[in-house]
Amino acid sequence: MRHRLETSEERGKDLRIDDKVAVVTGAGSGIGEGIALRLAEAGGALVVADIDLDAARATAAKISDQGGEAMPVACNVASTEDARAMIDGALNRFGSVDVLVNNAGIARDAIVPKMTEEMWDAVLAVNLGGVFNCTKFAVTAMKRQCSGRIVNISSRAYLGNYGQANYSATKGAIVGFTRALALEVGPFGIRVNAIAPGYIDTPMTRATVGDSVEQYKLTSPLRTVGSPADIAEAVLFLAASPSDYITGETLSVGGGRSIGQQPF
Repeated sequence: MRHRLETSEERGKDLRIDDKVAVVTGAGSGIGEGIALRLAEAGGALVVADIDLDAARATAAKISDQGGEAMPVACNVASTEDARAMIDGALNRFGSVDVLVNNAGIARDAIVPKMTEEMWDAVLAVNLGGVFNCTKFAVTAMKRQCSGRIVNISSRAYLGNYGQANYSATKGAIVGFTRALALEVGPFGIRVNAIAPGYIDTPMTRATVGDSVEQYKLTSPLRTVGSPADIAEAVLFLAASPSDYITGETLSVGGGRSIGQQPF
């Protein structure tokens, strides 16, 4: 007899971030959109950042339609000035930055001999440079508050994925960055953690692996794939008070894929 899995509505009902301001990058679609919607549902005011302003506006509109408060922002996280403007805008509008979710990322896949310098540099600039840029300015504000939460979205790919040397390198670096930063800012009351998603069914992952969802289900210990809501629940936990004594950690949310060497 199969156990019934709880729905997203049944999970985490008591987790709240009322009166907190959360900045989510890459929030125009996929995992980022799911995170932004869930944090708003939990009482947070959202800065919805995306390189595509129309996409950011669409997510912000969904939050507003549900009675939440959201500010859409166009932000290329690889740009230092864009990252600075995003955090300054959050402070000007809401007065604080309490949660930063570094979610924005791209993939440019190829085996190493066929990987161009542009493919390598682009992925590092967004996936790793973007985390640095946004964190740098958010941490300055959080130190003044003596509080804050940073959640970095890594990936199960940090263990290594075929044809993703650039992507895997950035996701592994995020794990190290998370641990080092946690040591630096812990005395200021700032918690820093990472989440390593496995296969999450989004337009980005479908573009990478095609329509092979059923195949990935068969290689998962839970015989399923994840949704943005699964990552959103984990982010909310790390953004809320029940995780007060957790910092410098990387939480795998991948249906058990990190146990073995399955793709994603």
